[in-house]
This record gives sequence, C-alpha cells and structure tokens, in this order.
Amino acid sequence: MSHKLLYIVIIIGLIYFFYNSYSKSKKANNIIKKGAQVVDVRTPQEFNTGHFEGSVNIPLNTIENSIDKIKSFNKDIVVVCASGMRSGKANEILNSKGITSVNGGSWSNLK
Repeated sequence: MSHKLLYIVIIIGLIYFFYNSYSKSKKANNIIKKGAQVVDVRTPQEFNTGHFEGSVNIPLNTIENSIDKIKSFNKDIVVVCASGMRSGKANEILNSKGITSVNGGSWSNLK
C-alpha cells in the first residue's frame, strides 16, 4: 500500500471516529434535556477526577447487580465513560434487561 493511500485511509478513519463521537453526544444531550439520568460506568477513582453534573457512578463491573437501582430512576438512561467503549457495553447490558438507554460516549462531551 502506498503512503498516500495509507494517509487517506487514516484520515477517513479519523473523520468517522469524530463524527460518530459527535453523533453520540448530540443524541445523549437531547435525551438529557428531556430528563434522562446519566450513569457513569467508569471506576470510582476515574469518576472522582471529574464527571458530568448530576450523574451517578455505577462502574461497569457492577452494572448487572445494579439493575433494580437503575430501574428505580424511572427515567431514560444515558451511559457514559471515558471514551465510549465501556458505556457501549453497559448500554448493551441495560437494553438486554429491558432498560431504555443510550451510549453517550465520553462524559466530557456532554453539555
């Protein structure tokens, strides 16, 4: 593969990544405006270094044991983490348990 083609592939990948991140945060922000609860699935240590105001910290490794707590919010859920990977996994788990949630990606992209 030539260097020129490699650069084009990298640029397209970066555009896709940033567009996907923007899309997630835009959708999440719209749902938050309607009263959704933000659930941050990072570790408590990460959460304590900064988090979205009003979010609750339920680490990914405890999400399955916290289903009743999450259901008790009686709201749509936006799950966030540092990059969108853990929140994506948490979103899959919540949706499989009948909880309406969306992957908000990185907590720092929320407004």
